[in-house]
Amino acid sequence: MLKTKNIILGVTASIAIYKACEIVRGLKREGFEVTVIQTAESEELIRPVVFQSLSGNKVYSGLFDAPEAWDIEHVSLAKRGDLVLVAPATANIIAKIASGICDDLLSCVICATKAPVLIAPAMNVNMYNNKITQGNIKRLESLKYKFIEPKIGKLACGDIGLGCLADVEKIISEVKKAL
Repeated sequence: MLKTKNIILGVTASIAIYKACEIVRGLKREGFEVTVIQTAESEELIRPVVFQSLSGNKVYSGLFDAPEAWDIEHVSLAKRGDLVLVAPATANIIAKIASGICDDLLSCVICATKAPVLIAPAMNVNMYNNKITQGNIKRLESLKYKFIEPKIGKLACGDIGLGCLADVEKIISEVKKAL
């Protein structure tokens, strides 16, 4: 019998967050176990109860939230995941990962994991094309982090350009390929 693969889904504060709900549903449909880590800012857009209902699991957020049992949560979550997927990934989380900044639960889990990390950016075209963001992406790719390229489309600000979160089906396909 094959072991169920555990996906840690990091959700950041991009307007594309609503697609993360479909990502959870799609991963569950494929037989994956999904644990969601939300950044504090993302909770302003979608409440954790939504992801808890879709995943069937506790949603994690605060680095210093009291654990239900004695556990160093960022380490135990890092060990639990067979893969870490960050979708949507903001320029901020990409910069933090590239710089080794661990100031929230998601960035700590990513730093502590030995599992593959897939990052699906979603942001304004100018932010995505910014030399600093592109440099951070190149740095992370050189360190074997994988990116799921955003697509061209209408952005939240009304602009049209590269920065829309990749299609949910493509993200799920990339997760399966990485495993």
